[in-house]
Amino acid sequence: MKRLAFILVLLLAAMPALAQQYLTVSDIPYSKDTDAYAQERCRLDVYYPTELKDCPVVVWFHGGGLTGGNKFIPQELKNSGLVVVAVNYRLMPKASIAQCIDDAAAAVAWTFAHIGQYNGSADKIFVAGHSAGGYLTDMIGLDKHWLAKYGVDADRIAALVPYSGQVITHFALRERRGMQPTQPLIDEFAPLYHIRPDAPPVVIISADREQELYGRYEETAYFWRMLKLVGHPDVTIYELDGYNHSDMAVPAHAILKKNIQRICSSR
Repeated sequence: MKRLAFILVLLLAAMPALAQQYLTVSDIPYSKDTDAYAQERCRLDVYYPTELKDCPVVVWFHGGGLTGGNKFIPQELKNSGLVVVAVNYRLMPKASIAQCIDDAAAAVAWTFAHIGQYNGSADKIFVAGHSAGGYLTDMIGLDKHWLAKYGVDADRIAALVPYSGQVITHFALRERRGMQPTQPLIDEFAPLYHIRPDAPPVVIISADREQELYGRYEETAYFWRMLKLVGHPDVTIYELDGYNHSDMAVPAHAILKKNIQRICSSR
């Protein structure tokens, strides 16, 4: 009888977690651009818990070299008490790199304006992405003019969490200019160009330095060092030993969730 009572207590304690439901609303348009390609690509999905309120939010940008890829909700971010906004954006060469970045800014601005309808908190919006998505994360978080166009101060972002993000000028643009992947460039389309001490917290995640693309670890390590040198108070870097550029995102999600908890608890 005591054993049965104990089992009932455990089941009752687990009921809130078991009862928690998540819904996904798909293909929400976020851009006011009337261009046909923008209308096709500028859409996002929102995955959210139905019973929780004021949840942390992850705006997630997919990878694909700015030339491919599609939005998806990372499995590792599901059932975690998070609202996840998965974003499609226009792709090169059909779009310019400026349009790719502008779409990312428009999606984040939409999130600030509307996420309360999906039980998310506008005070807890984390922007993250893998590879090209990491590049977009850094660009809109460091170069404030992209979000300012939509009336949003980039410093309202709770943190920037780029996974293996390019921080020199993106290779897709350098390729269009006839440059080699090993030929570096830092101009206005490089996150490094916009280093500033008052940016949101930055959590940099890289794959194993021996398995990354074209020295991406060293590139992001320099990014970390420059942020430290200008006096940024909250920047960290992680190297995921044994993981390559493609498979590093899965373990990186655990780092993202850990830092969401850290930053939210410090507010």
